[in-house]
Amino acid sequence: MIKKLILYTLFVSILLITNFNMVTGNDFEEDYPIKEVISIETTTNKSVAPPKIEAGAAIVLDTISGRVLYEKNAHSRKAIASTTKIMTAIVAIEKGDLEDKVKVSKKAASIWGSTINLQTGEELTLNELLYGMLIKSGNDAAIAVAEHIGGSVEGFVDMMNKKAMDLGLKDTSFKNPHGLDANGHYSTAYELAILTRYALDNPVFSKIVATQSTYIANRNLHTTNEMLGMYHGADGVKTGYTGKAGRCLVTSATRDNWRIVSVVLNCSSRTTRAQSSKSILDYAFYNYKIYDLLKSGETIGNIKVYKGQKDSVVATAMEDIIIPLTLLEKERLEKKIELREIINAPVFENVEVGKVKFYIDGELIAQSGITTRENIGVKTFSDHFNFVIDIWYKLMRH
Repeated sequence: MIKKLILYTLFVSILLITNFNMVTGNDFEEDYPIKEVISIETTTNKSVAPPKIEAGAAIVLDTISGRVLYEKNAHSRKAIASTTKIMTAIVAIEKGDLEDKVKVSKKAASIWGSTINLQTGEELTLNELLYGMLIKSGNDAAIAVAEHIGGSVEGFVDMMNKKAMDLGLKDTSFKNPHGLDANGHYSTAYELAILTRYALDNPVFSKIVATQSTYIANRNLHTTNEMLGMYHGADGVKTGYTGKAGRCLVTSATRDNWRIVSVVLNCSSRTTRAQSSKSILDYAFYNYKIYDLLKSGETIGNIKVYKGQKDSVVATAMEDIIIPLTLLEKERLEKKIELREIINAPVFENVEVGKVKFYIDGELIAQSGITTRENIGVKTFSDHFNFVIDIWYKLMRH
């Protein structure tokens, strides 16, 4: 009877622990050896058709143009777990000083889930905390960063949501800086990709998320991101896991100076999220190629100038258009120029006078404004007089 009671107690305990980790876990299992978790095939997916993946939501985004190369439920609001820390990091980098000393509070030291084992009263630099937060997914580091930059966690969360608004993220809402499950804390695969594209433009952020391992404040840190070192070209970004969010992964990968970002949300396992990420990244790299469609300053045409000191003004493209296209899209690409035929003097430099537009099967995929290259004044009486004299002089010579 006693043995049965002991076995029953042990069985119930195991069930409770397992259930707790499933419901509230946040990167609990991100630390065990990566080689035991995943084996990514090295063969490239050469299928033209978009792959079918198990992720609940996913996207691949070109970081140059912002073009979506693959999507699945990309605009559906989802719990995002520790991918939240992408926003936490970029706000901290932009608002803080990396050399600032940050004193760890009791609140930070006592947070559960994935941590770097910060102790109350311990001091680290903001830079060290960012590494602990992004590489090892330390919730304690996220709290310490939030309190230092925002004055309080609540104050920092307000900063996160303001930044989301500034970036035009309408389906993103933050309730904490670490990503533990909370009502009203969500984003979408698309908006996470937009946020990541923005964050990767920051060299500090980009360097940290590409780091596989480092040493800070008596701690060895190794990345929770299974794609780093396993997928060709992978150079970031962030993992996540909670019971509500499932396994999440934001990946950046660069090949031939072309960087793309993938997001997979609500995966059942690390293997699933890694394989899903690999499949959609392979699909993008194999099927798309970067094309320079337009160069800033490129001459588009000439516009007649009425009553100007010159008869015409050169019109040039305002911006570069560099965009990924499939071979079929490249063949179907149409370029249309909308340009004014004549403008009145005076003409001023950099005034928009038209558009260059690129279409595929009638759908606008990119456009640039066209501007005047120089200033041209109004033709004066003196200009007219000199013109007549010049004509007379030429006639007299003949």
